[in-house]
Amino acid sequence: MKANKRITIDLSSQKLYLYQGQELMASYAVSTSKEGAGEEMGSGCTPRGLHRIRIKIGEGEPVNSVFVARRPTGEIYNSELGQQYPERDWILTRILWLTGLEPGRNSGGNIDTLRRFIYIHGCPDSEPMGIPLSHGCVRMRNQDLLDLFQRVDTATIIEIV
Repeated sequence: MKANKRITIDLSSQKLYLYQGQELMASYAVSTSKEGAGEEMGSGCTPRGLHRIRIKIGEGEPVNSVFVARRPTGEIYNSELGQQYPERDWILTRILWLTGLEPGRNSGGNIDTLRRFIYIHGCPDSEPMGIPLSHGCVRMRNQDLLDLFQRVDTATIIEIV
């Protein structure tokens, strides 16, 4: 049973913590926005507050599967592909698409997390973790994301602080 699980993402420490009740189950290094925290559309910032996983995407896809517009392209990321398309913001392996739960803060209008396409997703293993470098999403190592993906469901609450 996955119920009663929750996630805290700490922007200052660049860590994601998975809890079951009050017990810490796992922690992972992440990379959030290089622009810092913020909720506005087009800001490139990571939104704060309460969210939940709206949709889990990528079940059964191979590790390093490339996603564009939340769909697998059929490509498998490797360093050659990365060199061929250096400008791409790689979304790999799995996607946990977030929706905001606080109207006026991260839900509705130009501050809507879901409409901003904010995800927890995999990225190339060459990308550093623990340093804010994303375009607003929460990046994770692919193996860490696979572990997290299996432990959570669409009822999981996420607080970004």
